Amino acid sequence: MTPENVVVAFWEAMQSNDFEKASEWLSVDYEGFWPQSSELISGRENFVAINSHYPANGKWHFVMNSIVCENDTVVTDVSVTDGVIRARAITFHTVRDGLIHKQVEYWPDDFPAPEWRRQWVKNCSVESKLAGGITLV
Repeated sequence: MTPENVVVAFWEAMQSNDFEKASEWLSVDYEGFWPQSSELISGRENFVAINSHYPANGKWHFVMNSIVCENDTVVTDVSVTDGVIRARAITFHTVRDGLIHKQVEYWPDDFPAPEWRRQWVKNCSVESKLAGGITLV
């Protein structure tokens, strides 16, 4: 499988909300880093625990907005929702030997558009942003 195929398979497994299954796409020495909170997730078991214990309001749904690949680096822009929480993750994946070895994941916060820019921009709702992505089933 190409690195892109590995990452797409990972997000498809995440869509199932079976985080044990998703962790099968991670290497044994996996490291996931969240720069905003300075947290490092070491190993598959910690990946599964964090995702299983996250206080969600329902099943997680993932929409891949874009994917860019170069050699063993794959970058994804994914919208995430549990029906109440809506977020976006920009993830840099490093793939080796058919598994994700490292992820650096940014969770940018939405913010209201400043009034002064209104004349030059079109404001898009969350739903229209999600509609433009690729829904993972």
